[in-house]
Amino acid sequence: MCIISEIGYYFLTTTGDEEMAKYILFDTETTGTSENDRIIQVGAMIVHGRDEIEVIDELCSTEVPISIEAMAIHNITPDVIENQPPYAELNFTKKLDEYNSIENYLIAHNISFDLTMIQKEGFQNNYTLIDTLRCAKHLIDEMPSHALQYLRYALELYKIEGAEASKLGVTIKAHDAIGDVLVMKLLLSLLVKRIQEKFAGVNPMKKLAELTQTPVLLKTFKFGKYKDRDIAEIVNADKGYINWMTKNMDLDEDMLFTLNHYAK
Repeated sequence: MCIISEIGYYFLTTTGDEEMAKYILFDTETTGTSENDRIIQVGAMIVHGRDEIEVIDELCSTEVPISIEAMAIHNITPDVIENQPPYAELNFTKKLDEYNSIENYLIAHNISFDLTMIQKEGFQNNYTLIDTLRCAKHLIDEMPSHALQYLRYALELYKIEGAEASKLGVTIKAHDAIGDVLVMKLLLSLLVKRIQEKFAGVNPMKKLAELTQTPVLLKTFKFGKYKDRDIAEIVNADKGYINWMTKNMDLDEDMLFTLNHYAK
């Protein structure tokens, strides 16, 4: 099977039990990234079967003002959401609750952020989770960045996204919820291919769920004064800087895991 020609359906053709599962790929745009911020747009694709993909692209209103910084990223202004329904009345919200069970998969790029946003709206998760960001770190570790838009170009997904978008009736724009979901869908198919190449005979979706729960042992710094330097080397050579990082920087779980690993 050609991964390019079957993109978007490839991850459904692995084992029989996966044909029974629902796969909800989603992304949110928000008023900002602080504790008080809320969702103003949801994009989602619900994969019901090989030939049935439900596309959801919805705006919603909120009483929380949209920050200028957020507007500069997603271009959603207050007038755009003024007459939109609240999040609780969205079709996405109803579908999310309807399929909320462990045999179904909830998938996002940096899922901790999007999951936190929907949990602010009262959602309690029972899905099996897949984070394409963490899985990409595990399976495509040679990349200097694993941001979705970076991978879009580095993996040349942009060359095939047009045909997929046309088929699904989706307009692709960076930092637009449904556009990001379509790119993530293409990335997911490539991650499944990597799983099948690296872990022969395993259920790829279950393996991706396992990798989602497994911290990544990073090799090099992606930021700071030691950018592109070997982390293990710096942990031993500059313990003062490492201590400063852990106390003063908002490090993600993978970086904390890596620093603790090499420190031991």
